[in-house]
Amino acid sequence: MALVSLEDVRAAQKRIAGVAVRTPLMPCPWADDGSRRLWLKPENLQPTGAFKIRGAYNRLAVLSEAERARGVVAQSSGNHAQAIAYAAQLLGIKAVIVMPDTSPAVKVANTRSFGAEVVLVSPSERDTTPVELTERHGYVWVPPYDDPYIIAGQGTVGLEIGEDAPDELDTVLVPVSGGGLISGTAAAIKLTTPGVRVIGVEPELAADATASFRAGTRVSWPVADTYRTLADGLRTPSLGELNFEHLQAYVDDMVTVSEAEIRDAVAVLARRGRLVAEPSGAVTTAAYLHHGAELGGRVFAAVVSGGNLEPTLLSELLAA
Repeated sequence: MALVSLEDVRAAQKRIAGVAVRTPLMPCPWADDGSRRLWLKPENLQPTGAFKIRGAYNRLAVLSEAERARGVVAQSSGNHAQAIAYAAQLLGIKAVIVMPDTSPAVKVANTRSFGAEVVLVSPSERDTTPVELTERHGYVWVPPYDDPYIIAGQGTVGLEIGEDAPDELDTVLVPVSGGGLISGTAAAIKLTTPGVRVIGVEPELAADATASFRAGTRVSWPVADTYRTLADGLRTPSLGELNFEHLQAYVDDMVTVSEAEIRDAVAVLARRGRLVAEPSGAVTTAAYLHHGAELGGRVFAAVVSGGNLEPTLLSELLAA
């Protein structure tokens, strides 16, 4: 399968301009221990609260008029759901979103607020229901990560990091689930700033991508296992096929973080970084704070991929 090119990512950057926010790189003096420095890429500041709007809008914007008339269907635990709903609303396209019934209520409510029809199913049905709806109604299927337009859109995160980063930047930390964000970001970084390392970060309880990276072949974890992690956006049981190709081509290493480390990072980001990050978005900060010796490096950029979490959960994590 063909990897996305730098031209693909640059085209996506033009396409999403004015829709997705160009998020800043934020210096974090509170995380400077004298030997390392951290910059955060706060994708929680996007209109839908996560990076997913980049790929979603890029994908829907290239649909033909006939495809737009058919409407689209997607499946997601929440952030891709909201992004597709928002992008579809902007483009005047009907959107049906299949979501696991375990999805945070705030993500379900936000998806509906953008005018999408939400279909709640059990986690085991999240992949089969969109196929059934596509066959029954003729909707256009919009995958959450295994798609070149999705990958190129997410790759604009990497372009911005490369353009805005200090000259000393040597390591970029990226959350990994199905692989859309790591694929695009790693490609953009390696094609523009090849000396910079890209390291993927996963929860220990949903480390299928780490297992795949180590084995050199795609590894799938049971849904019952990946759903143990608090990081609901990172529960995908396996990388996409195209995403795995990008992982092999452009990613330097993978690291996993514990549930306690994720919880701590959410609280630290709120208290010290003044950022509301969902557990999935906090894993990179958790890696920086708790796995310094394992990571190596001196100047880091960490992608905070999203900030859509239940207020009660945020309150709980801040009180701990």
